[in-house]
Amino acid sequence: MATTLNHTILPVRDQWESARWLADMLDLDAPHQFGPFVGVNVGPTTLDYIDVDSGAEITPGHFAFLIDEEQFDRTFARIESGGGEFFADPGGRDAGQINHHDGGRGVYFPDPSGHWIEIITVPYGGWPDGTPAGDG
Repeated sequence: MATTLNHTILPVRDQWESARWLADMLDLDAPHQFGPFVGVNVGPTTLDYIDVDSGAEITPGHFAFLIDEEQFDRTFARIESGGGEFFADPGGRDAGQINHHDGGRGVYFPDPSGHWIEIITVPYGGWPDGTPAGDG
């Protein structure tokens, strides 16, 4: 069997809010409860959210999602209509912009607990078979 990432755990302020937010942003299935976690399935991987104490510090993580052009348009429209911040770079210097790395489109934006979400339409380095952006 090939090795795949099965799940990872994200500490958040409100697990249901964060899980619903991600599912809504990326058109994913509704979140589900599993023990103390609220999970969102992303392909074969589950992002499991868990609440942390209100005073606890959350170290922001970075989660990148490879999506198609149509999904990018829908998600980006949600970012813009919600008035949320977005950036062309992970350092947050290029505010209000998207990037065009490897012939695709990409953008970074924070989730409700401050984790960085990245969406890209072409994997870094391009498609392994050389397929142009929009065809992969």
